[in-house]
Amino acid sequence: MQIHVNDTEVNKALADLSARMRNLRPVMKEIGEIVRTSVERNFAAGGRPEWDESARVKREGGQTLSLTGRLRRSFARPGAVQVGNDQVAIGTNVVYAAIHQVGGKTGAHVIKPKKAKALFWPGARHPVKSVNHPGSVIPPRPFLMVQNEDWTEIKNIINRYLSMR
Repeated sequence: MQIHVNDTEVNKALADLSARMRNLRPVMKEIGEIVRTSVERNFAAGGRPEWDESARVKREGGQTLSLTGRLRRSFARPGAVQVGNDQVAIGTNVVYAAIHQVGGKTGAHVIKPKKAKALFWPGARHPVKSVNHPGSVIPPRPFLMVQNEDWTEIKNIINRYLSMR
């Protein structure tokens, strides 16, 4: 006795899946966009979870990590999301990004006037030519991170991509 099973459809589905697994760039591009958008939401929300308020914000108001918006905008620039066949990288070309992401202490440095001959601030006894700054402690304010809701969306994209026919 022989039993004949027509497995043409199964073999076709497996071949399609195998072909999709060889080219993951489309799904990586979507994942990169999810994370890039999440970074934008992190800035808009003032951190998720909320960042410690910066000294500038306490003094002058505004939003932490958003004095000029340069760091935030850097994630919208061409090249911020780089896609490979089996990976995606999201990053910034802003030099000071790392210390804000992970925290740390800036080095001691001398502050000199840029346009005037001397420095002056309210409460100073007199103008000065320079000030020795001891450095600043910067708390971590992670902006480049994948949120829990992002993982759900990423899994849905992968499942949809792998189940396409």
